[in-house]
Amino acid sequence: MSRPLFEAVDIYKTYLNGVKEVEVLKGINLVVQPGEMAAIMGASGSGKTTLLQILGTLALPSSGELYFKQEQLSQKSERELATYRNRSLGFIFQFHHLLPEFSALENVMMPALIAGKSRREARLPARNLLAAVELDHREEHRVSELSGGEQQRTALARALMMEPDLLLADEPTGNLDSRAGSLVFDLLQEICRKRSLAVIMVTHNLQLADKMDRCLTLSDGFLTGSL
Repeated sequence: MSRPLFEAVDIYKTYLNGVKEVEVLKGINLVVQPGEMAAIMGASGSGKTTLLQILGTLALPSSGELYFKQEQLSQKSERELATYRNRSLGFIFQFHHLLPEFSALENVMMPALIAGKSRREARLPARNLLAAVELDHREEHRVSELSGGEQQRTALARALMMEPDLLLADEPTGNLDSRAGSLVFDLLQEICRKRSLAVIMVTHNLQLADKMDRCLTLSDGFLTGSL
């Protein structure tokens, strides 16, 4: 087997609720291989989003370690982590978080512009990504002019702009009807297979989870399944 792309080792997360400590994550271990698609399911309030934020270095664990390509992420500075998130990770959330004052094309270009690329360098890859999610005819439209499904497909294209190795998705179809949600997921799966992109997706949708390589369950702070 190839070396893991990403590892979470003994992740704990504790919050202070008044004078009482609440342990949300209790020694989470997870190994993700290149190109693998893993779903994480669990009841509302089970800590799925907290776990995904920690895996994406958007929140700190109380203890435990994260490794990306065998490199320990806790040793990185905040600036290095920001660069890591921009270039190695893609994020899709339940809400698209697109910038309303920009067009679909400009939103997709944004990660490349943040990374220091010129608009000219970013434009063609962004157009190609919009075509890949079947939105090449909508690239100059503002966010408010797009349907919910189109907004989420634009967010998917933006997440892929820097050609990340790992995509983290938090209920990416949760706000969509079944038809739009299936289209977003099918495009996500097709593109990830073509690019050998690893995916960790939090979802309540068992039908979608069953299409992933692995389905894990977070319950009572523990992650169970084939870890």
